[in-house]
Amino acid sequence: MSIADALEIANLSDVGRRRPHNEDSTLSDAARGLVVLADGMGGYKAGEVASAIAVATIHHQISEGLRKLPDGGFTAGTQSPESNLLRRAVTEANSGIYQTAQREPQCQGMGTTVVVVLFRRDRLIVAHVGDSRLYRQRAGSFAQVTRDHSLIQELIDRGLYTPEEAVKNTPKNLVTRALGIEADVQVDVMEEKALPGDVYLLCSDGLNDMVDDEEIHLTLSKYSANLVQAGEELIRLANAKGGKDNISVVLIRVTDKISRSGGALAQLFRRSS
Repeated sequence: MSIADALEIANLSDVGRRRPHNEDSTLSDAARGLVVLADGMGGYKAGEVASAIAVATIHHQISEGLRKLPDGGFTAGTQSPESNLLRRAVTEANSGIYQTAQREPQCQGMGTTVVVVLFRRDRLIVAHVGDSRLYRQRAGSFAQVTRDHSLIQELIDRGLYTPEEAVKNTPKNLVTRALGIEADVQVDVMEEKALPGDVYLLCSDGLNDMVDDEEIHLTLSKYSANLVQAGEELIRLANAKGGKDNISVVLIRVTDKISRSGGALAQLFRRSS
């Protein structure tokens, strides 16, 4: 049974109500169990250049790298080859964006957030930089898997504000890490078990800045039978609350076959930019 047969994926993106064009880029490659979401920033249309470079580079690097990885497991307590592959792919994307920005005057200052997920056997490997998020809905619970690289999160971590105070008193769009801003970047990578019935949500901050976590959870629960409908409703809610930014949503449901999957037979691809 293939990875593609073990995953149901819905990939949606919307320009929102305030922005003239969409600077988000997304990709879903079910054959490889790979999903990427990037939220670009900086300059006229340069943000969409940065996010497109990130998605294309990561897809290429991981596609090539997976061919060289062993099919077996890894020693407990060590980083898996897949984790190292994701870190290298994101680092390579950072270099490509940074070099383009140095070379092209119209791209100076551009950057992008990114969140990458790779399903491999019964595991989920996650890499991220910035404040685009990964959430997990499991057995009725809902949690944010990634931790934002943002000024708001930094103030909370230092104990200077409660989460409510930080949101009220701090600009939401100030990230402390992004691809392409500097020659080097720190990439957060983690792994966890992917269980049958899990639903994962990747999103740009155009969703979670407009719609709070509880409402996202309720929406996913209400439309649990149809991921496309759930994604469309999340985008509608974000736009109804102002749609201040581009809104990208990728939903992934793990079927009960994920623990037995290993091959790669089918592909689903989409990119919005």
